[in-house]
Amino acid sequence: MKNNTSQFISYQQKNYIKKHKHHHTMVRVYRLLIFVLFLSLWEIAANLEWIDAFFFSSPSRIVRCTVDMLFKKDLLTHMGITILETLLSFLLVFLFSLFTATLLWYSKTLSEIIEPYIVVLNSLPKSALAPLFIVWLGTGIDTIIVAGISVAIFGSIISLYTGFMQVDKEKITLIYTLGGNRKDAFFKVVFPGSIPILLSNMKVNIGLSLVGVIIGEFLAAKRGLGYLIIYGSQVFMMNMVISSIILLCLIAMGLYLFIQFVEHGYKKKTGLK
Repeated sequence: MKNNTSQFISYQQKNYIKKHKHHHTMVRVYRLLIFVLFLSLWEIAANLEWIDAFFFSSPSRIVRCTVDMLFKKDLLTHMGITILETLLSFLLVFLFSLFTATLLWYSKTLSEIIEPYIVVLNSLPKSALAPLFIVWLGTGIDTIIVAGISVAIFGSIISLYTGFMQVDKEKITLIYTLGGNRKDAFFKVVFPGSIPILLSNMKVNIGLSLVGVIIGEFLAAKRGLGYLIIYGSQVFMMNMVISSIILLCLIAMGLYLFIQFVEHGYKKKTGLK
């Protein structure tokens, strides 16, 4: 009887795993079909002149333009510069926001003083600050990195600080009861308990840093994908503009998937779902 029950449970598990895999396979297939259908309709509409290919381009024109830029316009260099600026902005956002959120958690008085200013600066349109960065820092990589930082930094601080404050208070009380101090509470309870929030915050920040970098490149760059977009729009090379935008999408997806891979690795290691 017991053996039959275990066999039934095993069958149920196998059936569930099979259905789960089938579901994910179907999701991937439908995603691919939608993408292929979109590209096909776009190409057909451009070739049959339902849309003006000069303004809207087409998949085949974009591919040709990308290959041409790869050999004639140092496309890899422009992509590399944008990725480097994004990673530098992201790293600085991560370090500074973690440091600031930690200070705010350590000092309740400091958090009460500083928090309203952070909220106001976070709601400020960051594109409005870009001209000031150019005046203060000139045109160069410094301005672009600062623009990338400005888009993500304040929201990141608020998110991390909120995550620190939501950690189980009873665990912190237990640390104090056992003779620990505030430093022990932070490094043994608050920070480890906030790592999922930290990783989730990183996935948001990597995209925001890229947005800020592109804003900076629009105004203060002579290289990078943002520069190619502005240059292409000025000389009405819409194939270049759309190709650069698509490359930005691919870069954003790649950076997001990298952070997601790190998050999944952490969850698998710690047994979190």
